[in-house]
Amino acid sequence: MSTNTDLSLSSYDEGQGSKFIRKAKETPFVPIGMAGFAAIVAYGLYRLKSRGNTKMSIHLIHMRVAAQGFVVGAMTLGMGYSMYKEFWAKPKP
Repeated sequence: MSTNTDLSLSSYDEGQGSKFIRKAKETPFVPIGMAGFAAIVAYGLYRLKSRGNTKMSIHLIHMRVAAQGFVVGAMTLGMGYSMYKEFWAKPKP
């Protein structure tokens, strides 16, 4: 085998926890988006009992829009953060 294949196989030795931590350091807004999505879904399930006269489909649509909005917001902030790091915070040679 070539050494290039050996180098790419070494990434498979990384555990799930260490891979998640490494990815979270590279892109910090991804775990924030995932946590926000999970929190909104949990809140929607909690509020499902006390939705009053609202139809189930309307309640689910509102929860979906809220969760997607949070994820899109986190992605937008993440892109802005990465652009800032790459273009403005980078030291000039």
